Amino acid sequence: MTPLRFIRDNRQFLAAGVILMFTSSYGQTFFVSTFAAQIMAAFSLSDGQWGLVYTLGTTVSAIVMFWAGALTDRFRVRQLAWIVLPGLALACFFMAINTAVAGLVVCVFLLRFFGQGMMYQLAAVAMARWFVARRGLALSVSTLGISLGTAALPVLVAALFEIVHWRTVWGMAGIATILTFPVLLLLLSRERTPQSHAEEASAAGMNGRHWTRKEVLKSSLFLMLLPILVGPPAWGTSLFFQQVHIAMVKGWPLVSYLSLIPILTVVLVVVTLISGVLIDRFGSGRMMQLYVLPYAIGFLVLSLSSSLAGAAVAFVLFGVSMGMGATIVTAFWAEYYGTRYIGAIKATSTSIMVFGSAIGPGISGVLIDAGFTFPDQMVGISVYFLVAAGFARVAIARAQADLAVPGQVDVKGA
Repeated sequence: MTPLRFIRDNRQFLAAGVILMFTSSYGQTFFVSTFAAQIMAAFSLSDGQWGLVYTLGTTVSAIVMFWAGALTDRFRVRQLAWIVLPGLALACFFMAINTAVAGLVVCVFLLRFFGQGMMYQLAAVAMARWFVARRGLALSVSTLGISLGTAALPVLVAALFEIVHWRTVWGMAGIATILTFPVLLLLLSRERTPQSHAEEASAAGMNGRHWTRKEVLKSSLFLMLLPILVGPPAWGTSLFFQQVHIAMVKGWPLVSYLSLIPILTVVLVVVTLISGVLIDRFGSGRMMQLYVLPYAIGFLVLSLSSSLAGAAVAFVLFGVSMGMGATIVTAFWAEYYGTRYIGAIKATSTSIMVFGSAIGPGISGVLIDAGFTFPDQMVGISVYFLVAAGFARVAIARAQADLAVPGQVDVKGA
């Protein structure tokens, strides 16, 4: 079956994934960081202080996400949507009216937990469980939602700043989330079979069995993959979080620097679709070892670049890594550990991702206040990614022998 026919036959379920991913944008760093200057001015915060507020709120969300994410093994997506979407809408409204620094920490927690955490979790787990033979492609298509958010929302927010107050924009985000709710409920009026429930038979992982979260946490494969799990959210988040600082240090007009984001987004979308097909054909293990290498090169290029042309090259490389990572990690958990407990396993992965996105802005902000610019920090970040890729290569090579032989097919849309 061709990819286009697969998308057409499963458009209802894929559309739900796209909408969930797009709506998660309101809790993603690329959206929140657009308000950085206004928030720091309103609350009299330095770069480091705002980074620490963001780190604290995001860290708490990572802790809660570790437990709450496992609910996707017990409940259907549409059932959890009744909690997650209203929660995200309330978080947006709270950001619109809050005037206290302590409340700002709570705002960040709610946005990160319901947006970056649970909304993303619902979409990723649904695609991993609903599809087997075309899991990679399904994840790729759903991830287009967050790609659309990355490309459109920062530009839209910047334009809205010219006509409305920044708090009003948060109120508009809350209203948009509420309007999304009935559309999602309609799309999820029925869920794809035969894999709607975690209890039903599904694709096994290594040694032909389904791994529990406790077993995964004890496995040497998981432990050696920790650096590659933490790195992209930590330093990828910092890249967006410190975008105003980067433009200032480099002496580039902020508008010109931000105009490079569509380049990243186009590359991200193309690579996301391609990587989904490659995962279905060659497996996720091979690509897991390689996907952070463009990150390593990109950060080095951006650190050394003195021109926007060099920055554009770096953004292309970032788009390659982000596009591959959008599908590889979730597909990897399903392929190597099975899908019966994929909700709990993905919750763990998401917690690590959220934690990484928490420490990145905090570390980079403190170092900036200490006199180390973020471009200076990028050389060390490049080295980090190279080391992480080395650990992943060794770990996955050992695990390949235990991998179950693929052969499962989807009842519909295979």
